[in-house]
Amino acid sequence: MNGFKEAMIQILAIIIFLSGYIVISQEHFLLISKTSVSLIIGVVLWLLVLISGNDVGAALSESGSEIFELIIFLLSAMTLVEILTHFGLFDIIYNKLISYKLKDKGQFFIISFLTFIFSAILDNLTSTIVFLQIASRFFRGKNLVRAAAAIIIAANAGGAFSPIGDVTTTMLWLSNKFSTQTIITQAFLPSLMVFLVSTLLIGRSISVDTKDIKEKSIILSKTDWIIIALCLLSFLLPIVMTLVRLPPYFGLLLGLGIIWLVMDLAKIRAPHNTKLRISIEKLFQNTDIASLYFFIGILIAIAALSHLGVLDEISYRVFGEFPSVVRIISGNIIIGGLSAFFDNIPLTAAAIDIVRTTDPNLWVLLAITVGVGGSLLLIGSAPGIVAMSIVRNLTFSSYLSIATIPALIGYGTGIAVWLMQYYLIF
Repeated sequence: MNGFKEAMIQILAIIIFLSGYIVISQEHFLLISKTSVSLIIGVVLWLLVLISGNDVGAALSESGSEIFELIIFLLSAMTLVEILTHFGLFDIIYNKLISYKLKDKGQFFIISFLTFIFSAILDNLTSTIVFLQIASRFFRGKNLVRAAAAIIIAANAGGAFSPIGDVTTTMLWLSNKFSTQTIITQAFLPSLMVFLVSTLLIGRSISVDTKDIKEKSIILSKTDWIIIALCLLSFLLPIVMTLVRLPPYFGLLLGLGIIWLVMDLAKIRAPHNTKLRISIEKLFQNTDIASLYFFIGILIAIAALSHLGVLDEISYRVFGEFPSVVRIISGNIIIGGLSAFFDNIPLTAAAIDIVRTTDPNLWVLLAITVGVGGSLLLIGSAPGIVAMSIVRNLTFSSYLSIATIPALIGYGTGIAVWLMQYYLIF
């Protein structure tokens, strides 16, 4: 392919991707599904790969295995969370919170903290949905809006230090940019500081309110508890699989298979257990398939840009041929800031191919910045978008006035902690 034709195709690819990207980032205003746009731009960009004369078969084979690994991982995790929800784990948490009989500020900090922890164990999006539902039973009015804002920040911060807590962190982990031990040990303190600083700043304005809170009646059988325990243990299996040098998604598939078998056997032994009447197939239908298709579209689009040479060109112009550590750190912080305006999944997918470094510490910084950077604005992360649809009074402007400054201070504090770790400890 001659130089002029290659340049023209690259320019066209950039225009197509950026146009689709803008539409995706404005989904809540345009009311156009970001999933449909991602799928269209993904396929169109691969048509450009075909026109450019590249070996599409070999290119797709290379990219397809990575995409398959991520999608199977996410689908399995979503299904396990649906099982936990069905068998009442989160209802138990709600009832436990009621039993403490705390004041509004106490409930606010506990719910925010639980969101932070559960985001690392499950994922930030699911944790946001669950704890928003719990918060809506404890708070109302401005207190509910403040609690929702704190939950968004806590979920993004908690997901940033866990390999399975945020899609972007999972993408970096599955790309072997850092190990499980590295992301947990080096991202925990920065993520914790983001959570603590922002939550304390928002929590100061929680006012005293009186609201009748009723405990939800729930009775769990021994079988229910066994299934819940197996689900929670399943989230540890991906780490085990990495230790034996198998892909992490094998762990979730193993856990899901065991739980599926246990549920089938339990149905035979206890046919009158109402919770067991639901099938795994039904729980599959409750998973967010649209989000999975969105990830697929974005990932194949980024793969196409890579094969067209666009990402190599961007990397050279932004970071240089041999980027310094300071330049990479600055670039990661800028990418994190951009995630407040744009979806962080495409940013991370592009960064994986753009950032030229083998230092896992620098990749940890990227996981932190893109993970918590989305909290700066309501539209910057999936938890924010979901929260806006659940809490009616949570709008772009209300979040801007309540949470943007605390999130920005937390973001800066988290980066400062990472810098101290990087230069003084690790």
